[in-house]
Amino acid sequence: MAKSHYHDVLIIGGGAAGLSLALRLADHASIAIITKAPDRNGSTYYAQGGISTVVTTQDSFASHIADTLQAGAGLCDPEAVKFTVEHGPENIRWLEELGVPFSKESLTSGQRKLHLTREGGHSQRRVIHAADATGKALSDTLFNHAEHHRSIHFFNNHMAVDLITSAKQGLSTQDNNQCIGAYVLNKKSGHVETFHARYVVLATGGASKVYLYTSNPDGSTGDGIAMAWRAGCRVGNMEFNQFHPTCLYHPEAKSFLISEALRGEGGHLLLPDGTRFMQRFDERGELAPRDIVARAIDHEMKRLGAACVYLDISHRSAAFIASHFPTIYARCLEFGFDITKEPIPVVPAAHYTCGGVVTNLQGQTNIDRLYTIGEASQTGLHGANRLASNSLLECLVFAESASKDIIEKLITPDKKFKIAPWDESRVTDSDEEVVVSHNWDELRRFMWDYVGIVRTNKRLERAMRRIKLLQHEIDEYYSNFRITGDLIELRNLALVAELIVHCAMARKESRGLHFTLDYPPADESSIAENTILTPETYLPNENNL
Repeated sequence: MAKSHYHDVLIIGGGAAGLSLALRLADHASIAIITKAPDRNGSTYYAQGGISTVVTTQDSFASHIADTLQAGAGLCDPEAVKFTVEHGPENIRWLEELGVPFSKESLTSGQRKLHLTREGGHSQRRVIHAADATGKALSDTLFNHAEHHRSIHFFNNHMAVDLITSAKQGLSTQDNNQCIGAYVLNKKSGHVETFHARYVVLATGGASKVYLYTSNPDGSTGDGIAMAWRAGCRVGNMEFNQFHPTCLYHPEAKSFLISEALRGEGGHLLLPDGTRFMQRFDERGELAPRDIVARAIDHEMKRLGAACVYLDISHRSAAFIASHFPTIYARCLEFGFDITKEPIPVVPAAHYTCGGVVTNLQGQTNIDRLYTIGEASQTGLHGANRLASNSLLECLVFAESASKDIIEKLITPDKKFKIAPWDESRVTDSDEEVVVSHNWDELRRFMWDYVGIVRTNKRLERAMRRIKLLQHEIDEYYSNFRITGDLIELRNLALVAELIVHCAMARKESRGLHFTLDYPPADESSIAENTILTPETYLPNENNL
């Protein structure tokens, strides 16, 4: 008989958003945390840069808000931006109390204060960091607290398959459609288990794995976005995919990111002949927002037929480089590059999903008892382009606000629903796993070629046709064979790819991260509208747009 579990709160995802929420809820509820990996390996763990927030008198909330709005190219929700920025300092204090080892500098008085860096798009130094491995420091601290709390239960090597809602179960409720749990694959046993919960939170990260080249680890497969869409949630702004300008270019480096902080500390972008080029694209040079820098690099690589460009910080002292960027310095040495003496070969790579599941300021979706926080959400903070280091900030702030909302609701009596167990009686083991790997590779390649940094209508149409063909094969495979982790991720990625292309085709302008050769850049005076999709009114045929 299939296993069944019950908790007050089910959190799917164990990054900064999920762990922060769990810790804030743990004294009030029983918590289950579902993670795909056997350990704490997730996007947060690999974040290098830091957390942007206002902590000095030279800076201000107004300045941080203005920088965020400018980067967002007219599509940020001002209320969400203000809310996030103003709740930043209290979350940094909370992290310091937990013991996150942020980098500090000594004052003449003998005291020490937080060391701040500056990244692209910021008008001030306001990025708090732990050397160049902020995500690891944050992840380790949160995890160490969470694994020792008696109310938090980890289910590693488990993967959510689909959300369970009252509507899907055919349950009669006087209220709106409610999320009451999730079906979860135990990757070790190969069987699907049922998780009942009073509240479900998606903290699953983004969908950058839909592209062939990405800075993200294997987990960024859009699982939460896809599950939420299938459950009936609204999804928005999926056309805005941020490409980090500088990932290490090396055949064995895979997805190693070269932090934006290198450019913040004076790093120069160079063509293969050693000349700088960013001033030709933006007066801010290397400190322009990521979308501008990524497009400039893409343009120069295509113009010259170059495999990469170069990032050079060797004009700074070796001691400065080794102390400020120890992880990057050591990692590059492994691949034969001494960044204290020579430039680093870099290329853009898919990095962050600015769109996602539409939520309010408490992380609540349009389905009762279902929340989404972190990169999987579309809160209105990022608009058409995320400002550097606002991502971890969003994770923390919305974990806090969601926790307060859930704690208030936990005092109401629970209504338990009977959930039908997962039925796998009519499926068999597959003898053609190669189909999954081939479809996975094909999807990521044509998304990179047709829906990447620079787009056209024709490229988007080609991508949509191929997505439809793949989805037909995936649906047939999903219906007839016992599910695996790879199949679940492929199914989710194909759906997310469709949502990305659909949103991109709907936007008849170039704005922020969506750049198309068929439409000019949006006029600053033009009305900016978010691309919001609703499952009930969705028209999957691109000809209907």
